[in-house]
Amino acid sequence: MSEEPISIAEPQPFLERARRQLRGLYFGRDREAIRFQVGMLLVDVAVLAFFVAGPYLRTGSAYVIVDYLIAAVIAFELGARALIAPNLRYWAMRPMTWVDVVILGTLLFPNQLHNFAFLRVLRIWAISQSKLVTLMLRRTGHGDKEDIIQACVNFLVFLFLVTGFVYSNFFYGAEGFAGFVDALYFSVATVTTTGFGDIVLPGTLGKLTAIVTMIIGISLFVRLAQAIIRPYKVTFPCPQCGLSRHEADAVHCKACGHVLNIPDEGA
Repeated sequence: MSEEPISIAEPQPFLERARRQLRGLYFGRDREAIRFQVGMLLVDVAVLAFFVAGPYLRTGSAYVIVDYLIAAVIAFELGARALIAPNLRYWAMRPMTWVDVVILGTLLFPNQLHNFAFLRVLRIWAISQSKLVTLMLRRTGHGDKEDIIQACVNFLVFLFLVTGFVYSNFFYGAEGFAGFVDALYFSVATVTTTGFGDIVLPGTLGKLTAIVTMIIGISLFVRLAQAIIRPYKVTFPCPQCGLSRHEADAVHCKACGHVLNIPDEGA
């Protein structure tokens, strides 16, 4: 009686093993994956804090060392996201990929690319988009605050983007942190349309900066007010007409009347 040959699984290539492990860590919901995601979130928060405090610390002796350590972290994240992406085109087409590439460049070549350092604040938006943040909000019973939090994040991102741009192009040579405070003061006064006029950006670029800041700032203010005042709605596409926003307790779609089955966590 002949014995059947025992099939031996071929070892997977290193990149494939790394891809599967990283996908499990980034998208998994087991204890190890949650710990990894929390750790990465804390690292992102620490990196963001360093970016915000950058104007105050750039004269310190350890600033360059921390700068290159953060560059290594961002390079790791870029490589990890490239591995777990369905394909390289998807990875390359994501806006945050290019933002991180620019941020990496400003960290590795701070003297040559300091004018683009204001883009570092976009890491706030990246943190807010984390699935872990959404999961934590829902588990703590604050899922109805997602729209408000996202509107606040969008407003803060824009405010600090403008502040960084104004600081990099108009106040970068100022001693200490006075230049950054002046840039922040100008941005807040312009976004809120207060317009004290004690700080005015010179030249055509300054006028265009103020115009764009006022127009987009007002729009974000209105969006934030709408998120706070309007009733909370859930995202649940109607199977018949595709309407995606409904009241949390809706039974029928208000557009076509189709019976909905919106999942909830109970009372």
